[in-house]
Amino acid sequence: MGVFDRLPPMDHLRSEKMCFVQLIIPAESARVAVTYLGELGLLQFKDSNEDKSPFQRIFVNQVKRCAEMARKLRFFSDQINKAGVRSSVRPALEPDIDLEELEARLGEHEHELLEMNTNSDKLQQTYNELLEFKLVLTKAGGILASSHNHAASAERELDENIYDREVDEGNAYLLEQGVHQGSSGNSGVRFVSGIILKSKALAFERMLFRATRGNMLFNQAPAGEPVTDPISGEEVEKTVFVVFFSGEQAKAKILKICDSFGASCYPVPEEMIKQRQIFNEVSARLSDLEVTLDAGIQHRNKALESVGSQLWRWTIMVKKEKAVYDTLNMLNFDVTKKCLVGEGWCPIFAKSQIKDCLQRATLHSNSQVGIIFHEMDTLESPPTYFRTDKFTNAFQEIVDAYGVARYQEANPAVYSVVTFPFLFAVMFGDWGHGICLLLGALVLILREKKLSSQKLGSFMEMAFGGRYVILLMAIFSIYCGLIYNEFFSVPFHIFGKSAYECREKSCSDAHTAGLLKVRDPYPFGVDPSWRGSRSELPFLNSLKMKMSILMGVAQMNLGIVLSYFDARFHGNALDIRYQFIPQMIFLNSLFGYLALLILIKWCTGSQADLYHVMIYMFLDPAGDLGENQLFWGQKELQILLLLMALVAVPWMLFPKPFILKKLHKERFQGHTYRFLGTSEMDPDSEPDSARARHDDFNFSEVFVHQMIHSIEFVLGAVSNTASYLRLWALSLAHSELSTVFYEKLLLLAWGYDSLIVKSAGLVVFAFATAFILLMMETLSAFLHALRLHWVEFMNKFYHGDGYKFKPFSFALLADDED
Repeated sequence: MGVFDRLPPMDHLRSEKMCFVQLIIPAESARVAVTYLGELGLLQFKDSNEDKSPFQRIFVNQVKRCAEMARKLRFFSDQINKAGVRSSVRPALEPDIDLEELEARLGEHEHELLEMNTNSDKLQQTYNELLEFKLVLTKAGGILASSHNHAASAERELDENIYDREVDEGNAYLLEQGVHQGSSGNSGVRFVSGIILKSKALAFERMLFRATRGNMLFNQAPAGEPVTDPISGEEVEKTVFVVFFSGEQAKAKILKICDSFGASCYPVPEEMIKQRQIFNEVSARLSDLEVTLDAGIQHRNKALESVGSQLWRWTIMVKKEKAVYDTLNMLNFDVTKKCLVGEGWCPIFAKSQIKDCLQRATLHSNSQVGIIFHEMDTLESPPTYFRTDKFTNAFQEIVDAYGVARYQEANPAVYSVVTFPFLFAVMFGDWGHGICLLLGALVLILREKKLSSQKLGSFMEMAFGGRYVILLMAIFSIYCGLIYNEFFSVPFHIFGKSAYECREKSCSDAHTAGLLKVRDPYPFGVDPSWRGSRSELPFLNSLKMKMSILMGVAQMNLGIVLSYFDARFHGNALDIRYQFIPQMIFLNSLFGYLALLILIKWCTGSQADLYHVMIYMFLDPAGDLGENQLFWGQKELQILLLLMALVAVPWMLFPKPFILKKLHKERFQGHTYRFLGTSEMDPDSEPDSARARHDDFNFSEVFVHQMIHSIEFVLGAVSNTASYLRLWALSLAHSELSTVFYEKLLLLAWGYDSLIVKSAGLVVFAFATAFILLMMETLSAFLHALRLHWVEFMNKFYHGDGYKFKPFSFALLADDED
């Protein structure tokens, strides 16, 4: 194994080496030091005050101040968005201000804006009331005029005819009395005019009828123009009404009902001259109010523009200050020494940078005492930190979605950069569809600077984040499509002539006449002559199924090999001897042997039935293979491999738990006697917690865990190998679906002479290709490739029970929510 020791280290295979550090910071330089550390973004602080509530911490007042300023900034942002004012992306250059000055300025701006909003709301309410009054004057005046005309005609009719005492004394009589007597006297007809929401008019009329027992006359007319609702601020449709009644009790009831329905009542005089005078006065006041409101809105927008030009800068400043004080609240305050003590994790490579930051903080804060920074020992597991860039970040996120790697555990993302897009392409292989994906990926990559600064939808944001994943998937899809020789399901003679020709020179249909091999095999990929032949489907099924098994066995072996390197890296010889070796033996004794038979059959051109070979390897190991024998000594090799597979199962199951028990007893056999001989030492105060670990060891739990792991591997070796057959199934489904769209949509439409039918067929084919093959099939292949990596590959070596390194960094504040 000395060869592996001489290999150069792989930076991305293991997480960064971390160290646990302690900082002792004088109180006068604490804020500056934490600010500089936030700008560096390479130190994760540990919360030393977990037992305290947020209100019991030292800098709670500063955090409250920052939270209040953040609230004011959110208020400004809401007002700017509501007013539709565009705030400049690049803030205007202004001299730097401190937190106290910013707090005072925000208070002034908020007070000014609230005062302007209050005045604007009052003016707007007055404007709405005058507008409603104007509408009521217009519509109610028309209703009153028509009632006067009706009453006058009724009076003439009474003068000419004999008065009938049995005539119904209803609304006409009341109107007649109202015209004669007007509003003078308590016994005359009166009226109430106002305006109400159109949706409430019917229920309002019904309630008035019931309350007055029918002794009223309700007239209504649409307002004619929408009115702004004072509560919601939206424009609503309203209806003008006039209610005729008699008596003080009826008036009181009607006014109460108007109030309960939210109707606004306005006085309308009966005389037309007075109506015109009031109408002119209301119109003049409305014009003045419009001018005043416009001026107020312009003044308010200018104030919002001045705030908006600095809003982003102020928001970042407040977020930074709040993050600094939140971090300071995680430190312990030593009252006697007047210093703050903090602990945390940092990468080893960042120690020198952190020391430089702390030295600068000491100088800039004019502190006479320097900041102490030193490394400490701890039993805690360090966080996991991988340095990624815009290319590798998406692949790392795919792995982290399954589980964050344990500290210094092998990182599957290194291999997923190649294996993930390749397995996707095996299922998606079509170089026509691959070119479409490539164009989409290139658009996202070439416009990444513009798109990164824009707010995208959820789907576009996901696609933009995985643009380099899509790029590699497209490139591998083109490669696999060239191997399958499929361009939108159509084969092409790209790399030369076909190796086959028709049996007769006159034949041109491969369905009716066989093919003869007349030259060397097609140099790259599937021969295009297989397309349309009788044996096309059996040939492609056999090829893709065997290819899927080979890829599955290779990737599962890679996972087991990575478990060896993990165990070797951590110095765990037990896992190598009693886990890695039996797993390799079991997997390759069965499915590695199957992969070997596939390769031998391809190389020799044998007609042996591999199904028969594998089934009778278990049912009749000593039986005669007959024509299914591929090489000399095959039967003896099969018996040996079967015995090795049977031995590998107890090899995985039994030795490791018993050896762990023996090692544990040997490690702690003299522990109790040492405590008895040393009266000064308390066993509970031992710093290494060895006594606790001795009590925690449980042989039954270890044995059950090993048994579950062994059974899972044995059964998983079968199910995982079968799971890789999805590569064959999805590749076949994609190819056949593409063929159906090409033949049944495009070729069928192209057979007609009509240009409309051809165009319709082309459009339907394009939409089917775009939405089904390029979107749904892409998502399906992506999810299946994801499953193959998470379940079949990563469960061979990957624990994924670590936690991410989350440093205190100002760069991460842009995406944080307050």
